[in-house]
Amino acid sequence: MFVAVSCDCSSDDHRKAVHGILEQYGFKKVHESLFESTSLSETMLNRLKRDMDRLTDSYDSLRLYQYPLEGTLVVSALKEKKWRRYTLRTT
Repeated sequence: MFVAVSCDCSSDDHRKAVHGILEQYGFKKVHESLFESTSLSETMLNRLKRDMDRLTDSYDSLRLYQYPLEGTLVVSALKEKKWRRYTLRTT
């Protein structure tokens, strides 16, 4: 599954911690605060979300773009310490 992560961290400490954990999970940095991976499983993605949740606070904002997941594009957003999931179906 293809996963891209966009990070908008409130502090340098949070940014360094999130970027470090993404690199540990095998993500490649493609642009400032934008990472991509093509080899992440659903289990690892859930673990990554938990790890990133621990490293951030309510001022940080993260977005994960997953494709394909059950034939759809799924966007998961962490904002104000709450995960939201948006599903876009292809026709």
